[in-house]
Amino acid sequence: MDITIDRERCVGAGMCALTAPEVYDQDEEEGLAVVLTTALPPHQAGKARLAAALCPAGAITVHDT
Repeated sequence: MDITIDRERCVGAGMCALTAPEVYDQDEEEGLAVVLTTALPPHQAGKARLAAALCPAGAITVHDT
């Protein structure tokens, strides 16, 4: 799985970290999203996609590799 975050678009809403905390977090400096891991078991892949869909800024892109 390939996950990218456009940090210039990210508004720091935190929906990704709330929806899939095992995949996303927010940095302590700016509160912007960061990817923790892309090596996900199938049950977490769906949560990673849902979190991307819920991003109010549309800053997260998820692709299967």
